[in-house]
Amino acid sequence: MANDSVILRFSDVSFEFSHNKPVLDEVNFSVRTGSRITLMGQNGAGKSTLFKMITGEIIPQEGNIFRTPKDASVAIARQVMPKDLAELSVRDYFATAFAEKKYNLDKLIKEVFGVVNVDLPLDRKVGELSGGQQARLLLAHALIQSPDILLLDEPTNNLDQAGIEHLTGFLMMYEKTVLVISHDADFLNAFSDGVLYLDVFTKKVEAYSGNYFDVVEEIKNRIERENLQNARAQTQIKEKLAQAEVFAHKGGKLRAVAKRMREAAEEAENAIVSVRQEDKTIRQFTIPAQDFGPFFDGKVLEFSSISAIRPHGIVSKTVDLVLRKNTHVVIAGPNGIGKSTLLEKIASGRGEGFILAKDTKIGYYKQDFSNFDFQQKAFDALKEAMAEYDEHLLRAAAAGFLLDGKLLDQPIAALSEGQKGLLSFCRLMLMKPGLLILDEPTNHINFRHLPIIAKALDAYSGTSLTVSHIPDFVSQFRVDQTIDLSAL
Repeated sequence: MANDSVILRFSDVSFEFSHNKPVLDEVNFSVRTGSRITLMGQNGAGKSTLFKMITGEIIPQEGNIFRTPKDASVAIARQVMPKDLAELSVRDYFATAFAEKKYNLDKLIKEVFGVVNVDLPLDRKVGELSGGQQARLLLAHALIQSPDILLLDEPTNNLDQAGIEHLTGFLMMYEKTVLVISHDADFLNAFSDGVLYLDVFTKKVEAYSGNYFDVVEEIKNRIERENLQNARAQTQIKEKLAQAEVFAHKGGKLRAVAKRMREAAEEAENAIVSVRQEDKTIRQFTIPAQDFGPFFDGKVLEFSSISAIRPHGIVSKTVDLVLRKNTHVVIAGPNGIGKSTLLEKIASGRGEGFILAKDTKIGYYKQDFSNFDFQQKAFDALKEAMAEYDEHLLRAAAAGFLLDGKLLDQPIAALSEGQKGLLSFCRLMLMKPGLLILDEPTNHINFRHLPIIAKALDAYSGTSLTVSHIPDFVSQFRVDQTIDLSAL
């Protein structure tokens, strides 16, 4: 439970990556000891950057960041596993959490594995684990440090429902200070007692008390009140200026009345408040399906066998499964059972147990975006997806996904994880795939965008394979068949 002492305080903090690219502008807020705070903001607003300031990885150009006490420890569970750690064993990965060698490391790992509900061989390479298993490792790596301030950056990404429920229960009982970035509204509402809102337009941070849904409603009501206040002020301005115009032309003493009317209009102008701009939402879109030609028999993907990963090894089952055009399939099963492995195999077109229709164009939303060249400009990633290049169409499509000219001119590595996700969807739209493969497509995406994305998937007339651990999202689009790997 939170108490009255302040453990973290930002005082007039300003930061920009480069000239005219500000992230924070004279930001002030404080966090009480033991509180559980949600950090909200649009994709690309700078939430992960703010976390890096708390850890000391980034130093602000102006202002100060205070911890009380000064030696209050901080640990962060990052969104994705750093690629340079992929070759480490699980044991060696946890060793990086400590400045000095821990002789009881195996015992500590076993204890923290109980907290995150996972059991993995300590000599296994991190890069060999599934996305869900890596998500648990990222969380466990932070928890094993027992920090005074725990930072969680999209902790539910790649977690199955059991993992999300376990994490939620842990955070509800956690007695130290927690700051969480997440786009999972239900998860946040279960334990949040306050919200810090990073406004992408003003570069300020607004502090709110209450649970997540209460704060979202408060923000909505505030915007409605401010818009109403401004509408009244605008009406008053028009009336006073019109009256001033009439009196001014009558001359004499009425000119003084006209002057007072203009002054009243100026006062009304000054009364207009700066309405906090709400998060932008992506535009409605469709993903056109590939035209296979007049002689296509309708069979996009045929399975002769399907495999699952079990604790004792790989289990395969012989099947006779044909997926035709306009068929939507969900691949289900717990973390680590091989869902992403199956999708990766199909996306690469290599492996046994399936046949793809000739010349099938595959659109692949990969959960870690590793199918992108991170040094490539975002513009070029979209350009190469188009069968016929049309710059106007490309930029119009990108704008619909909140990707403006400045973002398109940046290397993909410079985009936030949420912006990479929106870039992926824009690329799929321009590609016109015959087979759509979606591996955790809700990861990093602002929850306001999800109904629009689900609607596009529901309308897709090609064949789709989807892995998602968010039941509410899956319920919003048509599912013709479910392949449950845990049933093999």
